[in-house]
Amino acid sequence: MGLFSLRSNTDYIKSTGIPNQHHSLKAIIIFALIILAVTTVSRLGLSLWQIERVNDAQGWSHIILQGLRVDFATLCWLLGLAGLGTALLSGKHAIGKLWTVLLRIWLTLGLWLIVFLEISTPSFIQEYGLRPNRLYVEYLIYPKEVLSMLWAGRKLELLLALVVSVTTLIGGWRLSGYFTRNVRFPRWYWRPVLAVIVICITILGARSSLGHRPLNPSLVAFSDDPLVNSLLLNSSYSLTFAIKQMGNEQDASKVYGKLEQQKIIDIIRQQSGRSVEAFTSNEFPSLTFNQATYQGKPKNLVIILQESLGARFVGSLGGLPLTPSIDELSSQGWFFENLYATGTRSVRGIEAITTGFTPTPARAVVKLGKSQTNFFTIAELLKRQGYLTQFIYGGESHFDNMRSFFLGNGFSQIIDQDDYKSPAFVASWGVSDEDLLFRAHDEFTEMHKQGKPFFSLVFSSSNHDPYEFPDNRIELYEQPQYTMHNAVKYADYAVGEFFKKAQKADYWNDTLFLVVADHDSRVGGASLVPISRFRIPGLILGGGVEAKRDPRVVSQIDMAPTLLSMIGISGSYPMLGRDLTQQASDWQGRALMQYDKNFALLEGKNVTILQPEQAAKSFVYDFSKETLTSRELDTQQAENALGWALWGSAAYNQHWFSLPKREAVTEVR
Repeated sequence: MGLFSLRSNTDYIKSTGIPNQHHSLKAIIIFALIILAVTTVSRLGLSLWQIERVNDAQGWSHIILQGLRVDFATLCWLLGLAGLGTALLSGKHAIGKLWTVLLRIWLTLGLWLIVFLEISTPSFIQEYGLRPNRLYVEYLIYPKEVLSMLWAGRKLELLLALVVSVTTLIGGWRLSGYFTRNVRFPRWYWRPVLAVIVICITILGARSSLGHRPLNPSLVAFSDDPLVNSLLLNSSYSLTFAIKQMGNEQDASKVYGKLEQQKIIDIIRQQSGRSVEAFTSNEFPSLTFNQATYQGKPKNLVIILQESLGARFVGSLGGLPLTPSIDELSSQGWFFENLYATGTRSVRGIEAITTGFTPTPARAVVKLGKSQTNFFTIAELLKRQGYLTQFIYGGESHFDNMRSFFLGNGFSQIIDQDDYKSPAFVASWGVSDEDLLFRAHDEFTEMHKQGKPFFSLVFSSSNHDPYEFPDNRIELYEQPQYTMHNAVKYADYAVGEFFKKAQKADYWNDTLFLVVADHDSRVGGASLVPISRFRIPGLILGGGVEAKRDPRVVSQIDMAPTLLSMIGISGSYPMLGRDLTQQASDWQGRALMQYDKNFALLEGKNVTILQPEQAAKSFVYDFSKETLTSRELDTQQAENALGWALWGSAAYNQHWFSLPKREAVTEVR
């Protein structure tokens, strides 16, 4: 009978020229299978690329099985509404014809989005150590800078993405056209039944769980290696989930759990190292008066923020021999051997260094709405003390919202790329570090002549992909010229040339300098938080600064209170970082680190890490081996970590991190 039907059908096609009719949902099913094949092949390819880490995590079965689960949920989210519309609206009438066009667009763009995200994933992992997340979205608002960077350093990847995109769009449109012709539509009385079936499959598949919470990355996470956990996702799911979380990002309690507000305040006050009596404001719970160690004429302050300079590149910290200038200068000032960044992006470093604000799972305050004015920065405090305040940058200061944030919070002057006349070298991210630092030297010389104290934040950019810098400045570490290691060496060269000028300048003895990194480059690793990749150099220099190496664990949030104390500025501020000039030499130290959605509190060698919607975990950190070893949960440290993690969100949302408008600030002596 089946053979007879087949033959009859074949004869009919031959005699009429009309091909087999397709079921109305066939186009959706075919595209679903193609997408499933794309995500599966991509996942297997990425896993083979990272085979050592996958093997270490014993993750193949999880990646394959849970990966299919995530892919099916993704298909339900992507195609469920298309299936419902097809069940109810398809037909040979006007509405049905319009729906067919919309369906073809939907399927084609959906396929392109999946393919595009997967082919861009290897480059993103190489840069950030995870599948595409919120950073992928944040960079999209700067197309000029990003396209310039990609064209200069990743031409092959960019051209490949273009070719694959065009091929996918053309192929998807043609394929959708083929499967939406000669469609066999269900009778009207079957349409409600078909719609109910589609709704049930979509809801159950998208939730992928009968529990209280639907499928999410935490539900399928199985390893302490964040990259391996991200591999079992697909990049569209990873990115969509990150975008969804951005809507709730201002409240860390939705990520890590809750504590009573007073408990949070009690924890951060105790953890700050200040006495309970020092906190005298109910309106600003972290506000304290801080007496400076240095009692002479207040000094100028210069912070040189180095782009992507991790400790692994600094010879004097046991890294590669790429920083001879900083290595030499490290014997002339206060050099921190165990300083840790709070995050993995420049805005996080700016946040910590200039405001002393604690890291959160949200974006850095530089980019958030409520912090664009009346948010504490040391520039605002110093401006009230009569300082000239400025930000000097070699690129475009609007990037990452820096200009708006700085001008709204105490910086009076901004110098950026348009303010350089005839720079020696212009790269994708702006003028070279030489141009930047030599301009800074000229600015300091001029401000010193005016006789007023000044504060300047100088932010470098040469050590940034695509790593462009002038020729014939350094002996290259490797070939070709434009590599990360060579860019580090050039950035160090520029710092050295600047200090040759500064140490001979009239402003030298009246100025305190901090050379510090914003973060390491390409942070990643097989730990919940790769602590070694948060370690950065920090060096305080200037006339009268005692030369010493400090082995204590310290955080970027400790820099601002320490600098204020060393330049002779006493006053009230809301920062919780410690004045390291007044901490005992045997203090074990403390550092806070935010790695994507994971938060780490490092105290001495003991670490507790918070993860979204999971129990806290405690570890012991081996500084020499740079490894974490699990230990029994330290409940007290876990509570302290939660207090730190929740404090930032509470302080931001309730406007606690400000200087009182009528606060009487101690006058400059």
